[in-house]
Amino acid sequence: MDDADGNGGPTNGALPIDDLVDYCHTQAGLLSGHVDTMVSEADELLDEIDERTAEIRSRLEGLPEDVEATETPTSVTAPAGAEVDLAEIEALQDDLEEKQLLVEAKHSRMQAFQELAAGYTELADELTVDVDSDREAVERIVEFESETDAPTYFDERETLLEVAARASDEGADEP
Repeated sequence: MDDADGNGGPTNGALPIDDLVDYCHTQAGLLSGHVDTMVSEADELLDEIDERTAEIRSRLEGLPEDVEATETPTSVTAPAGAEVDLAEIEALQDDLEEKQLLVEAKHSRMQAFQELAAGYTELADELTVDVDSDREAVERIVEFESETDAPTYFDERETLLEVAARASDEGADEP
C-alpha cells in the first residue's frame, strides 16, 4: 500500500489513480488531435497530387503523337518547344513523386500516432481495473511511455516518463 490509511490513495505528492487515468485519456486525445491535423495536411497534399496529375495529363495530351524525347537539345541556343514541354513534364512528375512520398510518410506517422493513442486508452482501462496503488499506476505509465518512446510524440508537453527521469536525476544529484 502507498499510504498510511491503506486505501491506496496518493502519498508523497503522487497522483490519485483517477488523475492518472485522466492523464492517459488526455494523452490519447492530444495524439488524436495531431492525427486530425495530419489528415488535413495529407488531404492538401493529395489535392496537390491530383492537380499535378491533371496538369501532366493535359500537357501530355497537348503534345504531338510523334514527339520523342531527346537526350540533348536540337540546337545550342534553345531547344524545340516540344522538348521544353517534356522537360517541364518530367519536372512535374518528379514533384508529383516527391509529394506522393510525403503522403506515404504522413500516413505512416498517422498510424504510429493512432497506435500510441490506442495504447494510452488501453492503459487507462487497465489502470482502472488492474491497479490498486498510485505508485503502481505511475510505474505502469512510465514503463509504457518508455517502451513506446512516447516523449518523441509530444513536442510541447512533458510526459510522466520525462518527469520521472528528471526527478530521478535531481535525486541522484543530492548528497
